Amino acid sequence: MKKLLSILLSIVVIFALGGCGTKKEAVETDKKIITVGASPVPHKEILEVVKPLLAKEGYTLKIVEFTDYVTPNTALAEKQLDANFFQHVPYLKEFSKEKGLDLDYTVKVHIEPMALYSTKYKKLTDIKDGSSIAIPNDPTNGARALRVLEKAGLLKLKSGDLISKLDITENKKNLKITELEAPQLPRVLKDLDAAVINSNYAMEANLKLTDALAVEAKDSPYANVLAVRKEDKNKPYIKALSKALTSPEVKKFIAEKYKGAVIPAF
Repeated sequence: MKKLLSILLSIVVIFALGGCGTKKEAVETDKKIITVGASPVPHKEILEVVKPLLAKEGYTLKIVEFTDYVTPNTALAEKQLDANFFQHVPYLKEFSKEKGLDLDYTVKVHIEPMALYSTKYKKLTDIKDGSSIAIPNDPTNGARALRVLEKAGLLKLKSGDLISKLDITENKKNLKITELEAPQLPRVLKDLDAAVINSNYAMEANLKLTDALAVEAKDSPYANVLAVRKEDKNKPYIKALSKALTSPEVKKFIAEKYKGAVIPAF
């Protein structure tokens, strides 16, 4: 009898534990508070538009603001965030490969044209020999910035995606290319002759795209995306967030708010 009771008790405990695991998994799959890391402009502003759309679906959106290009991905990988919204596809892929992170994206939301700004020069032809021009120091944005300079006719470069200043093949004006942290570029612009700046940092510094000396082509492949852990891509709350970020309401907001400085990618 004691042996039978012991067996029955073990079975009850196993089922109880199994039930707890299933319940925990269900809660994680159907979570109602979504925590997303984002850059202040335009990402956080766009997510504010998404908040009421998600609320209608029963979700609460919590936005955590970041001002760098590293922490949001490490925080996502460490499950401090459910998603992040600040980066384009090439950067996400390169960063994930370099750091060994299992990250991916769900939807492309917008494109932020990179541009060449200057407080000293009004047009490209004013740029003098030996001028100092700064670009972002991360591989993907640095390569992207160099292509902006090439398109403007200031340099010639080797073919390829992840090019650097070492791949310059022609530099008739002997431009001095300096690599700096992307967030620093607007702050040091006055100390340089010009700088190629990411649109989000340019907007934060009240730099207008219409005043830029050169602007990235509108067919840029650098669409900003909603990044998530691969294991979470098909969870209901991520699907709801992805749908809201590519809604007609968001498209209208981007067009009216940024007037071409940010372009919808959907």
